[in-house]
Amino acid sequence: MTDTLTHFIGGKQVSASTPLESLNPSNTNEIIAKFPDGSAEDVNKAVEAARSAFPGWSSATPEVRADVLDKAGSLIMERREAIGKLLAREEGKTLPEAIGETVRAGRIFKYFAGEALRRHGQNLESVRPGVEIQTYREAVGVYGLITPWNFPIAIPAWKAAPALAFGNTVVLKPANPTPATAHAMASIIHEAGAPAGVFNMVLGRGVVGDALSKHPDVNGVSFTGSQGVGSKVALAAVSRQARVQMEMGGKNPLVILDDAEFDRAVQIAVDGGYFATGQRCTASSRVFVQAGIYDKFIAAVAERAKALKVGDALDPTTQMGPAVTDSQLKNNLDYVDIAVKEGGRLLAGGSAPLKLGTPGYYMSPTLVVDTKITDRINNEEVFGPVISVVKIKDYEEGLAMANATNFGLSAGIVTTSLKHARHFQRNVKAGMVMINLPTAGVDYHVPFGGSRGSSYGAREQGFAAVDFFTQIKTAYSLS
Repeated sequence: MTDTLTHFIGGKQVSASTPLESLNPSNTNEIIAKFPDGSAEDVNKAVEAARSAFPGWSSATPEVRADVLDKAGSLIMERREAIGKLLAREEGKTLPEAIGETVRAGRIFKYFAGEALRRHGQNLESVRPGVEIQTYREAVGVYGLITPWNFPIAIPAWKAAPALAFGNTVVLKPANPTPATAHAMASIIHEAGAPAGVFNMVLGRGVVGDALSKHPDVNGVSFTGSQGVGSKVALAAVSRQARVQMEMGGKNPLVILDDAEFDRAVQIAVDGGYFATGQRCTASSRVFVQAGIYDKFIAAVAERAKALKVGDALDPTTQMGPAVTDSQLKNNLDYVDIAVKEGGRLLAGGSAPLKLGTPGYYMSPTLVVDTKITDRINNEEVFGPVISVVKIKDYEEGLAMANATNFGLSAGIVTTSLKHARHFQRNVKAGMVMINLPTAGVDYHVPFGGSRGSSYGAREQGFAAVDFFTQIKTAYSLS
Protein backbone atom coordinates (compact mmCIF):
# COMPACT_ATOMS: atom_id res chain seq x y z
CA MET A 1 0.00 0.00 0.00
CA THR A 2 1.63 3.24 -1.20
CA ASP A 3 0.68 6.66 0.18
CA THR A 4 0.63 9.76 -2.01
CA LEU A 5 1.87 12.66 0.08
CA THR A 6 1.39 16.42 -0.15
CA HIS A 7 2.93 19.59 1.17
CA PHE A 8 1.11 21.42 4.00
CA ILE A 9 0.96 25.13 3.20
CA GLY A 10 -1.39 27.67 4.77
CA GLY A 11 -3.56 25.03 6.42
CA LYS A 12 -4.10 23.07 3.20
CA GLN A 13 -2.67 19.91 1.75
CA VAL A 14 -1.07 21.11 -1.46
CA SER A 15 -0.73 18.45 -4.13
CA ALA A 16 2.07 18.36 -6.68
CA SER A 17 3.68 15.88 -9.01
CA THR A 18 5.27 13.08 -7.00
CA PRO A 19 8.52 11.98 -8.63
CA LEU A 20 10.18 10.94 -5.34
CA GLU A 21 9.68 7.67 -3.46
CA SER A 22 10.44 6.26 -0.03
CA LEU A 23 11.07 2.52 0.15
CA ASN A 24 10.68 -0.10 2.84
CA PRO A 25 14.29 -0.90 3.83
CA SER A 26 13.15 -4.32 5.05
CA ASN A 27 11.69 -5.10 1.62
CA THR A 28 12.72 -2.74 -1.15
CA ASN A 29 10.00 -4.11 -3.45
CA GLU A 30 7.53 -2.08 -1.37
CA ILE A 31 7.12 1.65 -2.01
CA ILE A 32 5.92 3.28 1.20
CA ALA A 33 5.13 6.69 -0.26
CA LYS A 34 5.37 8.88 -3.33
CA PHE A 35 5.94 12.53 -2.59
CA PRO A 36 6.63 15.86 -4.30
CA ASP A 37 10.06 17.29 -4.94
CA GLY A 38 9.51 20.74 -3.47
CA SER A 39 10.90 23.94 -4.95
CA ALA A 40 12.10 27.29 -3.68
CA GLU A 41 8.72 28.68 -4.74
CA ASP A 42 6.97 26.14 -2.46
CA VAL A 43 9.17 27.35 0.38
CA ASN A 44 8.28 30.96 -0.42
CA LYS A 45 4.57 30.14 -0.18
CA ALA A 46 5.01 28.24 3.07
CA VAL A 47 7.08 31.03 4.65
CA GLU A 48 4.53 33.61 3.53
CA ALA A 49 1.76 31.57 5.14
CA ALA A 50 3.77 31.24 8.35
CA ARG A 51 4.55 34.96 8.38
CA SER A 52 0.87 35.83 7.93
CA ALA A 53 -0.17 33.47 10.74
CA PHE A 54 2.46 34.69 13.20
CA PRO A 55 0.67 37.78 14.65
CA GLY A 56 -2.46 35.85 15.57
CA TRP A 57 -0.67 32.79 16.93
CA SER A 58 1.93 34.71 18.95
CA SER A 59 -0.71 36.97 20.52
CA ALA A 60 -3.11 34.14 21.35
CA THR A 61 -3.38 33.20 25.00
CA PRO A 62 -0.93 30.46 26.05
CA GLU A 63 -3.90 28.25 26.82
CA VAL A 64 -4.88 28.26 23.14
CA ARG A 65 -1.44 27.03 22.16
CA ALA A 66 -1.34 24.55 25.05
CA ASP A 67 -4.66 23.01 24.01
CA VAL A 68 -3.50 22.45 20.42
CA LEU A 69 -0.25 20.82 21.53
CA ASP A 70 -1.91 18.71 24.19
CA LYS A 71 -4.47 17.40 21.70
CA ALA A 72 -1.74 16.66 19.16
CA GLY A 73 0.17 14.70 21.78
CA SER A 74 -2.94 12.75 22.74
CA LEU A 75 -3.74 11.88 19.11
CA ILE A 76 -0.18 10.72 18.46
CA MET A 77 -0.25 8.48 21.50
CA GLU A 78 -3.69 7.11 20.67
CA ARG A 79 -2.41 6.15 17.21
CA ARG A 80 0.93 4.78 18.41
CA GLU A 81 0.37 1.36 16.85
CA ALA A 82 -0.49 2.66 13.38
CA ILE A 83 2.16 5.37 13.34
CA GLY A 84 4.72 3.00 14.82
CA LYS A 85 4.03 0.45 12.10
CA LEU A 86 4.40 3.12 9.41
CA LEU A 87 7.64 4.32 10.99
CA ALA A 88 9.05 0.78 11.17
CA ARG A 89 8.16 0.13 7.53
CA GLU A 90 9.68 3.41 6.38
CA GLU A 91 12.78 3.81 8.58
CA GLY A 92 13.60 0.20 9.45
CA LYS A 93 13.78 0.26 13.24
CA THR A 94 11.99 -2.61 14.95
CA LEU A 95 8.30 -2.23 15.71
CA PRO A 96 8.81 -1.89 19.50
CA GLU A 97 11.45 0.78 18.88
CA ALA A 98 9.14 2.56 16.43
CA ILE A 99 6.17 2.51 18.80
CA GLY A 100 8.42 3.75 21.59
CA GLU A 101 9.57 6.66 19.44
CA THR A 102 5.97 7.51 18.58
CA VAL A 103 5.00 7.60 22.25
CA ARG A 104 8.00 9.81 22.93
CA ALA A 105 6.81 12.27 20.27
CA GLY A 106 3.38 12.37 21.87
CA ARG A 107 4.88 13.04 25.28
CA ILE A 108 7.03 15.82 23.84
CA PHE A 109 3.93 17.61 22.55
CA LYS A 110 2.19 17.22 25.89
CA TYR A 111 5.27 18.43 27.79
CA PHE A 112 5.46 21.60 25.72
CA ALA A 113 1.73 22.11 26.12
CA GLY A 114 2.59 22.68 29.77
CA GLU A 115 5.62 24.83 28.93
CA ALA A 116 3.38 27.15 26.89
CA LEU A 117 1.77 28.15 30.18
CA ARG A 118 5.09 28.52 32.02
CA ARG A 119 6.78 31.15 29.86
CA HIS A 120 7.88 33.69 32.45
CA GLY A 121 9.99 36.76 33.11
CA GLN A 122 11.36 38.74 36.05
CA ASN A 123 10.64 41.90 38.01
CA LEU A 124 13.86 43.66 39.04
CA GLU A 125 14.74 46.72 41.07
CA SER A 126 16.50 49.49 39.19
CA VAL A 127 19.55 51.34 40.44
CA ARG A 128 17.46 54.49 39.87
CA PRO A 129 14.81 55.47 42.43
CA GLY A 130 11.24 55.07 41.23
CA VAL A 131 12.12 53.01 38.17
CA GLU A 132 10.79 49.48 37.76
CA ILE A 133 12.21 46.86 35.40
CA GLN A 134 10.40 43.93 33.90
CA THR A 135 11.73 41.23 31.59
CA TYR A 136 9.60 38.88 29.56
CA ARG A 137 9.96 36.47 26.69
CA GLU A 138 8.45 37.01 23.26
CA ALA A 139 8.02 34.78 20.24
CA VAL A 140 10.64 35.36 17.55
CA GLY A 141 8.80 34.70 14.27
CA VAL A 142 9.07 32.01 11.58
CA TYR A 143 11.30 28.99 12.15
CA GLY A 144 12.63 26.64 9.51
CA LEU A 145 13.10 23.10 10.84
CA ILE A 146 15.32 20.67 8.92
CA THR A 147 15.10 17.17 10.36
CA PRO A 148 16.83 13.79 9.77
CA TRP A 149 15.49 10.33 9.02
CA ASN A 150 16.75 8.39 12.05
CA PHE A 151 14.04 9.68 14.42
CA PRO A 152 11.41 10.73 11.87
CA ILE A 153 8.70 11.70 14.36
CA ALA A 154 10.59 12.37 17.61
CA ILE A 155 13.02 14.95 16.21
CA PRO A 156 10.36 16.89 14.23
CA ALA A 157 8.31 16.84 17.45
CA TRP A 158 11.08 18.15 19.67
CA LYS A 159 11.73 21.01 17.26
CA ALA A 160 8.14 21.88 16.31
CA ALA A 161 6.51 21.57 19.73
CA PRO A 162 8.59 24.23 21.54
CA ALA A 163 8.54 26.53 18.53
CA LEU A 164 4.73 26.41 18.51
CA ALA A 165 4.37 26.46 22.30
CA PHE A 166 6.14 29.79 22.58
CA GLY A 167 4.14 31.46 19.80
CA ASN A 168 6.28 30.97 16.70
CA THR A 169 5.17 29.57 13.36
CA VAL A 170 6.94 26.78 11.51
CA VAL A 171 8.01 25.44 8.14
CA LEU A 172 9.27 21.86 8.39
CA LYS A 173 11.51 20.14 5.85
CA PRO A 174 11.73 16.42 6.79
CA ALA A 175 14.29 13.95 5.48
CA ASN A 176 13.60 12.22 2.18
CA PRO A 177 13.86 8.59 3.37
CA THR A 178 11.00 9.09 5.86
CA PRO A 179 8.42 11.61 4.54
CA ALA A 180 5.32 9.54 5.37
CA THR A 181 6.05 9.55 9.11
CA ALA A 182 6.50 13.33 9.10
CA HIS A 183 3.30 13.66 7.03
CA ALA A 184 1.40 11.70 9.68
CA MET A 185 2.60 14.14 12.36
CA ALA A 186 1.73 17.17 10.22
CA SER A 187 -1.78 15.82 9.66
CA ILE A 188 -2.29 15.40 13.40
CA ILE A 189 -1.10 18.93 14.20
CA HIS A 190 -3.74 20.30 11.83
CA GLU A 191 -6.39 17.91 13.14
CA ALA A 192 -5.57 19.16 16.65
CA GLY A 193 -6.65 22.66 15.63
CA ALA A 194 -3.52 24.52 14.56
CA PRO A 195 -4.72 27.62 12.66
CA ALA A 196 -3.92 27.92 8.96
CA GLY A 197 -0.27 28.78 8.36
CA VAL A 198 0.94 28.06 11.90
CA PHE A 199 2.51 24.75 10.89
CA ASN A 200 3.66 24.18 7.31
CA MET A 201 5.66 21.38 5.71
CA VAL A 202 7.46 21.25 2.37
CA LEU A 203 8.75 17.90 1.13
CA GLY A 204 11.64 17.49 -1.26
CA ARG A 205 15.38 17.37 -1.72
CA GLY A 206 18.17 19.71 -0.65
CA VAL A 207 16.84 22.72 -2.52
CA VAL A 208 14.06 22.96 0.09
CA GLY A 209 16.45 23.10 3.04
CA ASP A 210 18.71 25.50 1.17
CA ALA A 211 15.81 27.84 0.44
CA LEU A 212 14.67 27.72 4.06
CA SER A 213 18.09 28.54 5.47
CA LYS A 214 18.52 31.46 3.06
CA HIS A 215 14.99 32.89 3.21
CA PRO A 216 14.94 36.51 4.46
CA ASP A 217 11.66 35.98 6.31
CA VAL A 218 12.83 32.92 8.27
CA ASN A 219 13.97 34.19 11.68
CA GLY A 220 15.60 31.01 12.91
CA VAL A 221 16.73 27.62 11.62
CA SER A 222 16.99 24.42 13.65
CA PHE A 223 18.94 21.68 11.89
CA THR A 224 19.88 18.09 12.69
CA GLY A 225 22.14 16.25 10.25
CA SER A 226 25.72 15.99 9.08
CA GLN A 227 28.54 18.43 9.78
CA GLY A 228 28.99 19.14 6.06
CA VAL A 229 25.39 20.18 5.48
CA GLY A 230 25.20 21.89 8.86
CA SER A 231 28.07 24.23 8.04
CA LYS A 232 26.26 25.38 4.90
CA VAL A 233 23.02 25.91 6.81
CA ALA A 234 24.85 27.92 9.47
CA LEU A 235 26.62 30.16 6.96
CA ALA A 236 23.37 30.90 5.16
CA ALA A 237 21.50 31.71 8.37
CA VAL A 238 24.22 33.70 10.11
CA SER A 239 24.96 35.77 7.00
CA ARG A 240 21.51 37.31 7.33
CA GLN A 241 21.57 37.36 11.16
CA ALA A 242 19.00 34.62 11.65
CA ARG A 243 19.17 32.41 14.71
CA VAL A 244 20.66 28.98 14.11
CA GLN A 245 20.73 25.79 16.15
CA MET A 246 22.49 22.68 14.92
CA GLU A 247 22.99 19.07 16.04
CA MET A 248 25.57 17.37 13.85
CA GLY A 249 26.19 13.90 15.20
CA GLY A 250 28.74 12.24 17.39
CA LYS A 251 31.53 9.70 17.69
CA ASN A 252 30.57 8.77 21.19
CA PRO A 253 33.12 7.12 23.49
CA LEU A 254 32.34 4.43 26.05
CA VAL A 255 35.14 3.83 28.56
CA ILE A 256 35.06 0.48 30.37
CA LEU A 257 37.39 -0.01 33.31
CA ASP A 258 38.65 -3.23 34.88
CA ASP A 259 36.46 -2.68 37.94
CA ALA A 260 33.23 -2.47 35.92
CA GLU A 261 30.35 -4.80 36.65
CA PHE A 262 31.15 -7.06 33.70
CA ASP A 263 27.73 -8.21 32.49
CA ARG A 264 26.39 -4.69 32.77
CA ALA A 265 29.31 -3.35 30.73
CA VAL A 266 28.66 -5.86 27.94
CA GLN A 267 24.95 -5.06 27.85
CA ILE A 268 25.64 -1.31 27.79
CA ALA A 269 28.00 -1.67 24.83
CA VAL A 270 25.59 -3.91 22.89
CA ASP A 271 22.63 -1.63 23.57
CA GLY A 272 24.52 1.55 22.71
CA GLY A 273 26.16 0.16 19.60
CA TYR A 274 23.60 -2.07 17.92
CA PHE A 275 20.04 -1.22 18.83
CA ALA A 276 18.17 1.06 16.43
CA THR A 277 20.71 -0.42 13.96
CA GLY A 278 23.32 1.94 15.38
CA GLN A 279 21.50 4.78 13.63
CA ARG A 280 21.55 7.11 16.62
CA CYS A 281 23.73 10.18 16.95
CA THR A 282 24.29 9.10 20.56
CA ALA A 283 25.34 5.51 19.71
CA SER A 284 28.40 4.05 21.45
CA SER A 285 30.49 3.72 18.32
CA ARG A 286 33.98 3.58 19.88
CA VAL A 287 34.69 1.61 23.02
CA PHE A 288 37.82 1.89 25.16
CA VAL A 289 38.42 -1.18 27.33
CA GLN A 290 41.05 -1.54 30.03
CA ALA A 291 43.61 -4.25 29.41
CA GLY A 292 42.68 -6.43 32.39
CA ILE A 293 39.26 -7.38 30.94
CA TYR A 294 39.90 -6.62 27.27
CA ASP A 295 40.03 -10.18 25.88
CA LYS A 296 37.09 -11.38 27.96
CA PHE A 297 35.04 -8.31 27.05
CA ILE A 298 35.50 -8.41 23.28
CA ALA A 299 34.71 -12.15 23.27
CA ALA A 300 31.48 -11.54 25.18
CA VAL A 301 30.38 -8.65 22.93
CA ALA A 302 31.18 -10.71 19.82
CA GLU A 303 29.05 -13.56 21.14
CA ARG A 304 26.14 -11.21 21.82
CA ALA A 305 26.51 -9.54 18.42
CA LYS A 306 26.40 -12.86 16.60
CA ALA A 307 23.29 -13.89 18.55
CA LEU A 308 21.26 -10.79 17.67
CA LYS A 309 18.54 -11.56 15.14
CA VAL A 310 18.57 -9.22 12.17
CA GLY A 311 15.40 -9.10 10.12
CA ASP A 312 12.27 -7.37 8.91
CA ALA A 313 11.35 -4.47 11.19
CA LEU A 314 7.80 -5.81 11.59
CA ASP A 315 8.85 -9.35 12.52
CA PRO A 316 8.25 -9.67 16.29
CA THR A 317 11.38 -11.79 16.66
CA THR A 318 13.66 -9.20 15.03
CA GLN A 319 16.12 -7.51 17.37
CA MET A 320 17.84 -5.27 14.81
CA GLY A 321 16.34 -3.93 11.60
CA PRO A 322 17.99 -2.89 8.34
CA ALA A 323 19.91 0.24 7.46
CA VAL A 324 17.64 2.97 6.17
CA THR A 325 18.90 3.21 2.56
CA ASP A 326 21.27 1.51 0.15
CA SER A 327 23.70 4.42 0.41
CA GLN A 328 23.75 4.18 4.21
CA LEU A 329 24.39 0.44 4.01
CA LYS A 330 27.24 0.98 1.56
CA ASN A 331 28.72 3.65 3.83
CA ASN A 332 28.62 1.27 6.80
CA LEU A 333 30.28 -1.55 4.90
CA ASP A 334 32.92 0.73 3.43
CA TYR A 335 33.96 1.86 6.91
CA VAL A 336 34.31 -1.76 8.06
CA ASP A 337 36.54 -2.47 5.08
CA ILE A 338 38.65 0.62 5.84
CA ALA A 339 38.98 -0.37 9.51
CA VAL A 340 40.25 -3.84 8.61
CA LYS A 341 42.72 -2.43 6.08
CA GLU A 342 44.04 -0.08 8.77
CA GLY A 343 44.78 -3.03 11.04
CA GLY A 344 41.52 -3.72 12.87
CA ARG A 345 40.50 -7.33 13.52
CA LEU A 346 36.97 -8.37 12.59
CA LEU A 347 35.46 -10.37 15.46
CA ALA A 348 31.79 -10.28 14.42
CA GLY A 349 29.85 -9.18 11.36
CA GLY A 350 31.60 -8.19 8.18
CA SER A 351 31.96 -5.94 5.18
CA ALA A 352 29.31 -7.63 3.02
CA PRO A 353 25.51 -7.19 3.00
CA LEU A 354 23.43 -9.75 4.88
CA LYS A 355 21.13 -11.75 2.59
CA LEU A 356 17.72 -12.57 4.05
CA GLY A 357 14.34 -13.63 2.71
CA THR A 358 13.39 -10.23 1.31
CA PRO A 359 15.54 -7.70 -0.56
CA GLY A 360 16.57 -5.23 2.14
CA TYR A 361 19.46 -3.20 3.44
CA TYR A 362 20.57 -5.75 5.99
CA MET A 363 23.89 -5.79 7.82
CA SER A 364 25.22 -8.01 10.59
CA PRO A 365 26.10 -6.34 13.91
CA THR A 366 29.81 -5.73 13.49
CA LEU A 367 32.67 -5.67 16.01
CA VAL A 368 36.13 -4.47 14.98
CA VAL A 369 38.77 -4.87 17.69
CA ASP A 370 42.43 -3.97 18.15
CA THR A 371 41.90 -0.61 16.45
CA LYS A 372 44.02 2.49 17.06
CA ILE A 373 42.83 5.89 18.19
CA THR A 374 44.12 7.38 14.92
CA ASP A 375 42.12 5.00 12.70
CA ARG A 376 39.33 6.56 10.63
CA ILE A 377 36.80 4.23 12.26
CA ASN A 378 37.52 6.01 15.55
CA ASN A 379 37.31 9.55 14.19
CA GLU A 380 34.48 9.60 11.63
CA GLU A 381 30.80 8.93 12.24
CA VAL A 382 29.67 5.65 10.67
CA PHE A 383 25.98 5.73 11.70
CA GLY A 384 25.49 2.00 11.54
CA PRO A 385 25.76 -1.14 13.71
CA VAL A 386 29.54 -1.00 13.99
CA ILE A 387 31.51 -0.95 17.25
CA SER A 388 35.26 -0.35 17.20
CA VAL A 389 37.33 -1.23 20.25
CA VAL A 390 40.64 0.18 21.52
CA LYS A 391 42.65 -1.33 24.38
CA ILE A 392 43.67 1.14 27.11
CA LYS A 393 46.09 0.73 29.99
CA ASP A 394 44.26 2.87 32.57
CA TYR A 395 41.54 5.44 33.23
CA GLU A 396 43.72 8.40 32.30
CA GLU A 397 44.40 6.99 28.86
CA GLY A 398 40.71 6.23 28.39
CA LEU A 399 39.73 9.81 29.21
CA ALA A 400 42.39 11.20 26.87
CA MET A 401 41.17 9.01 24.02
CA ALA A 402 37.52 9.85 24.74
CA ASN A 403 38.42 13.51 24.21
CA ALA A 404 40.49 12.87 21.08
CA THR A 405 37.98 13.72 18.33
CA ASN A 406 36.19 16.87 17.21
CA PHE A 407 32.84 15.41 18.26
CA GLY A 408 31.41 15.89 21.74
CA LEU A 409 27.79 14.81 21.96
CA SER A 410 27.53 11.94 24.47
CA ALA A 411 30.13 10.02 26.45
CA GLY A 412 29.92 7.13 28.88
CA ILE A 413 31.94 5.30 31.50
CA VAL A 414 31.31 1.93 33.15
CA THR A 415 33.03 1.64 36.51
CA THR A 416 32.37 1.00 40.19
CA SER A 417 34.85 3.73 41.14
CA LEU A 418 33.07 6.86 42.32
CA LYS A 419 36.35 8.73 41.99
CA HIS A 420 36.73 7.89 38.29
CA ALA A 421 33.03 8.35 37.55
CA ARG A 422 32.95 11.86 38.99
CA HIS A 423 36.24 12.85 37.40
CA PHE A 424 34.98 11.62 34.01
CA GLN A 425 31.71 13.51 34.43
CA ARG A 426 33.59 16.77 34.99
CA ASN A 427 36.42 16.34 32.50
CA VAL A 428 35.10 14.53 29.43
CA LYS A 429 34.43 16.95 26.57
CA ALA A 430 30.81 16.10 25.83
CA GLY A 431 27.45 17.74 26.29
CA MET A 432 25.93 14.64 27.90
CA VAL A 433 27.60 12.12 30.21
CA MET A 434 26.35 8.64 31.08
CA ILE A 435 27.65 6.76 34.11
CA ASN A 436 26.96 3.01 34.01
CA LEU A 437 24.37 3.62 31.28
CA PRO A 438 24.44 3.44 27.46
CA THR A 439 25.49 6.64 25.70
CA ALA A 440 22.26 6.37 23.69
CA GLY A 441 19.01 7.01 25.50
CA VAL A 442 18.01 10.45 26.79
CA ASP A 443 14.91 11.94 28.39
CA TYR A 444 12.68 14.42 26.57
CA HIS A 445 12.29 16.91 29.41
CA VAL A 446 15.97 17.83 29.89
CA PRO A 447 18.46 19.67 27.64
CA PHE A 448 19.95 17.78 24.69
CA GLY A 449 23.13 18.77 22.89
CA GLY A 450 26.87 18.47 22.66
CA SER A 451 30.11 20.39 22.46
CA ARG A 452 32.72 21.11 19.80
CA GLY A 453 31.75 19.79 16.34
CA SER A 454 28.60 18.03 17.53
CA SER A 455 26.44 21.03 18.32
CA TYR A 456 26.13 24.76 17.70
CA GLY A 457 23.76 27.20 19.30
CA ALA A 458 21.28 26.82 22.12
CA ARG A 459 20.34 23.44 23.58
CA GLU A 460 17.32 21.49 22.40
CA GLN A 461 14.50 19.94 24.44
CA GLY A 462 13.27 20.43 27.96
CA PHE A 463 13.40 23.71 29.82
CA ALA A 464 16.38 24.85 27.71
CA ALA A 465 14.28 25.04 24.51
CA VAL A 466 12.84 28.40 25.54
CA ASP A 467 16.22 30.05 24.97
CA PHE A 468 16.26 29.39 21.23
CA PHE A 469 12.57 29.85 20.51
CA THR A 470 12.03 33.14 22.39
CA GLN A 471 13.75 36.49 22.75
CA ILE A 472 13.95 38.52 25.95
CA LYS A 473 12.56 42.03 26.14
CA THR A 474 13.50 44.35 29.00
CA ALA A 475 11.02 47.11 29.88
CA TYR A 476 11.71 50.15 32.13
CA SER A 477 8.93 52.23 33.65
CA LEU A 478 8.76 55.19 36.00
CA SER A 479 6.35 54.48 38.82
